[in-house]
Amino acid sequence: MSVTLHVDDLPDGLELGSVVAVDTETMGLLPHRDRLCVIQLSAGDGNAHLVQLTGGKAPRLGAVLADPARLKLFHFARFDLAVLRHHLGIDARPLYCTKIASRLVRTYTDRHGLKDLCRELLGIDLSKAEQSSDWGAPALSEAQQRYAAQDVLHLHALKERLDPMLEREGRAALAAACFDFLPTRAALDLAGWADIDVFAHS
Repeated sequence: MSVTLHVDDLPDGLELGSVVAVDTETMGLLPHRDRLCVIQLSAGDGNAHLVQLTGGKAPRLGAVLADPARLKLFHFARFDLAVLRHHLGIDARPLYCTKIASRLVRTYTDRHGLKDLCRELLGIDLSKAEQSSDWGAPALSEAQQRYAAQDVLHLHALKERLDPMLEREGRAALAAACFDFLPTRAALDLAGWADIDVFAHS
């Protein structure tokens, strides 16, 4: 595993392929209040690129995330999409969410966290020790960098395991429709409907 830390933007010429795993680290769970601190990317090659944001709009990073020819892989895309849109004005699509895929096919469990998926589908145990650490610190510790990297390093492999399950259960089209709707769900969250089901009867 290789982890490279960049400050404020990606370097020129960095090749991340046509499918890139993406995650974010923030100061909290409220996009309007909490600062976006780190964005993690991986091409599924065992290498992770972390962009620590200290200001500005990160145009090269934005171009990667907004590229309509590049599939973005997330785990719990709903949050990451809202954060990217609110802080950077980025609409990251097309996309794939491993949590949504898991909920559609792993109906035998209610455990759909990244740690649970990696343990069951890949035989990998992830540490979550740094999950609640200070991501706004001027310098990220090596432990923080390793934690941030692991959130993207396994998403390609998870997709490879989840796709056949979606096909087997006849839910691939349903998953695709859910992925297409996620940017709208994130927009609803940002607009004030985060805790309201607009499709509910009452």
